[in-house]
Amino acid sequence: MTKTELLELIRNGESSFVELKRDDIDSRALAKELVAFSNFEGGTLSREADTAELQRLFQRRGSVRFETQPVTGSSIADLSRPRLTEYFATIRSQVLPENDDADGWERLLHNTEILAASGADGGRACSVAGLLLFGASHKRFLPHATIDIAVFPGTEKEYNANFRDTANSPLVRLCNEQGDIVSPGMVDQALSMLQPHLSTEMLEGAVRTRKWDYPKAALREALVNAVVHRDYLLSATSIEVSVYADRMEVISPGKPPNKINPDRMRAGCRAARNQLLKDVLRDYG
Repeated sequence: MTKTELLELIRNGESSFVELKRDDIDSRALAKELVAFSNFEGGTLSREADTAELQRLFQRRGSVRFETQPVTGSSIADLSRPRLTEYFATIRSQVLPENDDADGWERLLHNTEILAASGADGGRACSVAGLLLFGASHKRFLPHATIDIAVFPGTEKEYNANFRDTANSPLVRLCNEQGDIVSPGMVDQALSMLQPHLSTEMLEGAVRTRKWDYPKAALREALVNAVVHRDYLLSATSIEVSVYADRMEVISPGKPPNKINPDRMRAGCRAARNQLLKDVLRDYG
């Protein structure tokens, strides 16, 4: 529909085929009008989806993967070479290009979707997933890709929290040659922040042990699911972890992907919004 045609519809006013509504219309009222159209001879909704909405629709139907889209202004220089080296050489046991082989590194990272084609000139930028996983400083480009942690004294959110902090590391860790973590990934960073508030150190005989309020494996799984399956198109909000006196909540932005709903989840149906994130973190165990 052209702008001229739209203006003509508005000028002619409502009819059996045209209904004019404010942009804050209740979704149930809108659905009622659409059903009325379909029960008669059709009609027209006078609204155009913006770019973000179109991206989300395409992502939801699986025709576009936002995680593999290029991040404007980024380059291979924005990735952590030590983390990349550990992933490909140690985790995946691959032979790497030489450090000074820029073309070889670009080919490797482009073929694994850590870099993405950007622009008509054939240039390459970091993909969203590449920055999330291996970014030297992904906060510069994706400031919403964090885990906000808050510990409250009671059973509701309140201004005076006992603790607030943000986990903002890349998603993958960095270890030394002995296997010790020298720079944690985002999930490990979040667990370290939560440890004083969700666990107690106990002495059993001559051995000190740590007892967690929740199974640590379940906490880790909840955090991994949150970072892997969140909708990174939603740029105005971060993952929230809230600890209360009687519970803990992990809130990951975005609706379930690809027509997944609670009934399908219970039946064992699986669908990943961010397949590359899932695959790489699975490689790390």
